[in-house]
Amino acid sequence: MKPYFIIDFDSTFTQVEALDELARISLKNHPDREIIYQKIEDLTNLAMEGKLSFSESLAGRVKLLNAKKSHLDLLVKHLKKKVSSSFTRNKAFFKKHADEVLIVSGGFKEFITPVVTPFHIKKKNIYANTFVFDADDNIVGYDEENPLSQENGKVKLMKQMPLTGDIYGIGDGHSDFQLKESGMIKKFFAFTENIERKAVMEKADHVAASFDEFLYVNDLPQAISYPKNRILCLLVGDVPQESIDYLKKDGFSIRHKATFEDKYVKDVGMLLLGDGETISDNVLKQAVKLKTLGYWGNAKDKINLSICTEMGMVVFDSLKTPNNKTLIAKRMADFINTGTTFRSTNFPNLQLPKIAGSFRLIHIHRNVPGIMAKITKVLAKHEINILGQFLMTNTQIGYVITDTDTSYDKELLKELRKIENTIKFRVLY
Repeated sequence: MKPYFIIDFDSTFTQVEALDELARISLKNHPDREIIYQKIEDLTNLAMEGKLSFSESLAGRVKLLNAKKSHLDLLVKHLKKKVSSSFTRNKAFFKKHADEVLIVSGGFKEFITPVVTPFHIKKKNIYANTFVFDADDNIVGYDEENPLSQENGKVKLMKQMPLTGDIYGIGDGHSDFQLKESGMIKKFFAFTENIERKAVMEKADHVAASFDEFLYVNDLPQAISYPKNRILCLLVGDVPQESIDYLKKDGFSIRHKATFEDKYVKDVGMLLLGDGETISDNVLKQAVKLKTLGYWGNAKDKINLSICTEMGMVVFDSLKTPNNKTLIAKRMADFINTGTTFRSTNFPNLQLPKIAGSFRLIHIHRNVPGIMAKITKVLAKHEINILGQFLMTNTQIGYVITDTDTSYDKELLKELRKIENTIKFRVLY
């Protein structure tokens, strides 16, 4: 039997709470708007943390909205721009699993349906509340008979649904956890890409910092091969806040420290150093998971570029402190996301576009004859069709990016990793 995926909408499918956003639209010109905004946000958070019944919270918020049907059109336009990043990049998953994905929300169909249907989610699989309007199209209430408007509503709804097979719940709030508490779903994933609610995280079977993480844990098809939230990005010293914000928004697991701490050396995947910071040769040699190193300024005499190159670490720096506060962070993220080494300090410069529908492999090796032929031979053996293949070298290393139109199994990946003189190999997506 196929599994089912029960997905929340507010602060899960989208980055925001829709009723909070609706209030900012409908009360834009209200003299007490800031006070009312805060009341609505407080009611939302109290319910999501299980400190107030959902029915009380919903009634209180709708009463404060002072909204009309025309405000909903503006809200939908806004929400379409606020879909969570990891959901957006995994649109193919929703198309493939259209019959198994259900949106179950205490929000309202009037704004949920137009936001989720472009993701191939079927209207019959959208379960939410509905507004009640008066003759002048003012929102005056909602259908109180709908179980989703009531306390423990998601559990009440699920009891009415004839779903057979394993059911997985994904959400950020207490009402999502109640499905697990009731015993109606196999696992509950606390979704924290947009907001972290400690009370919910503590009760979850798994904390998913992104939808990529959920897909990865459950061995489901995903847009990227490895969740970025699992890549430890360590920032040391005086690093611009703009760089920190950029890398955090891109989904990496961020740690910002005044000085380098040895406990991170074996797990760090990305390292951004502030100007004046140094890193010892011994630390570099132990940092076996480090893929890219950024330096806020000139890295000369601060890090051993030769060791970085020998270990397949791509270095980005600037001869002087750049005016662009995200410059080095963007280059590091581009390498992780696409394999681009443009303007790297120590690597062959390679910049290429992402090919839609392709799979990308990254191979870093010592610059000796015959490696390219060996890579191609392994791919041919597994009947992998190559869409594009790019090789750049310098005196120490060769850097190959291969795009294919065929997914690959673990045996193929093992063989590519075992090619003699391989330094680093990874599947990008």
